[in-house]
Amino acid sequence: MKKAVFQLEPLTCPSCIKKIETTLSKTEGIDSAKVLFNSSKVKTQYDESQVEASQIEETISKLGYPVQSSKVS
Repeated sequence: MKKAVFQLEPLTCPSCIKKIETTLSKTEGIDSAKVLFNSSKVKTQYDESQVEASQIEETISKLGYPVQSSKVS
């Protein structure tokens, strides 16, 4: 399992959290996804054999939340 943190532009509504978390949790290979509203970050844990960090970033961006930076560990 790998972890990735994505820094987003400031989030403006709590419903954004549910939208991002629900979509990512349904994505194959993602074990967990947690949105930190106050810091506008998305923390994920995923199986690198099924999904890549770049694919997760693309999914978040397609939802309408541009990713400013990411950190994979």
